[in-house]
Amino acid sequence: MTRRVVAQGTFDLLHPGHLHYLREAAALGDELHVIIARAPNIDGKPAPVLPAGQRAEVIGALGMVTAAHLGDPEDIFVPIAAIDPAVIVLGHDQQHDVQALSQALAARGLDAEVVRVSPRPATGDELLSSGQIIDRILATRSDH
Repeated sequence: MTRRVVAQGTFDLLHPGHLHYLREAAALGDELHVIIARAPNIDGKPAPVLPAGQRAEVIGALGMVTAAHLGDPEDIFVPIAAIDPAVIVLGHDQQHDVQALSQALAARGLDAEVVRVSPRPATGDELLSSGQIIDRILATRSDH
């Protein structure tokens, strides 16, 4: 039986922190399905720079990713139900509450373990967030 894993996120301006998250998620199963959040569903941070379709294309091109899916604009559980994963993996900094998400899945009849991956420590001058990348661009190119 194939063990499907779901990771989800914005994935705006791909960086090594994203790769760490997806590699850890892929190691938990046979298939890694990644759900790309649509702008209206993103809470707690600025709207993405790149359109959802472009973010999905980039994530889908990664070797560890079986398939990239656009999130449902109204119900985050629609693609999860379609994929029917054994595991849902959260990034270390994602705001989801593991217990609340597990309860919401169970209430919808979805049986998936919810786990959170470890952070990837930055080394040197690495940038491990899209916000940091944007800040660096603004700082280095603001006079152009």
